[in-house]
Amino acid sequence: MTSTSTPPGLARFNTLEEHAALAALHEVCASSAWARRLLAARPCTTVEDLYAASDAAMAGLTAEDLAEAMAGHPPIGRPKPGDPASAREQRGMAGASEELKAEMLELNLAYQERFGHVFLICATGRTGEQMRDAIKERIGNAPEQEREIVRAELGKINRIRLARLVEEEA
Repeated sequence: MTSTSTPPGLARFNTLEEHAALAALHEVCASSAWARRLLAARPCTTVEDLYAASDAAMAGLTAEDLAEAMAGHPPIGRPKPGDPASAREQRGMAGASEELKAEMLELNLAYQERFGHVFLICATGRTGEQMRDAIKERIGNAPEQEREIVRAELGKINRIRLARLVEEEA
C-alpha cells in the first residue's frame, strides 16, 4: 500500500510532532513504555498496522508497565469526572440500579484488595450486570492468570481508543 492510501487521520497522526503524538497516545494508554513503542512504530500505513504495533507493545509490557497502564483507569461504576471517554466506555453502569452500583463498589474493593489494582475490563458495549458477572468470575483467578486477562482487556480498550484517535484526527 502506498502512503497516499493511508487514511487521513492516520496520516495526520503519523506526522504529529513527537510531544504531541506522545500526549495523544497517553490519552489512549497511561503506559509510557506502550506509548514509546507506538511512537517508534510510526509511520503506520494502515489502521491494522497501528493495531498490530499496539498489540506487540502490549505483549511486551512488564508488570510495572501494566500497573502504570491500569493506574489510568477509574474503577467500574466511577468514571473520571469530566472525562467523556471514561463516561462513554462505562455507559453500561450509567443506568444501573443503586443495588448494582453498591454491589460493584464492594466487588471492586474486594478485587483491588486481592490483586492490588483496579478491576479492568473492556466495558464498551457491556451492561452493568455483565461487568458484575465478570468481576465475580475473575476474582478467583490466580494473580498471573488475572494479569494476562488484564493485558488482553487493555489491548481491547487501546484498539477502541486508537480507532477514535485516528478518526478524530481526520
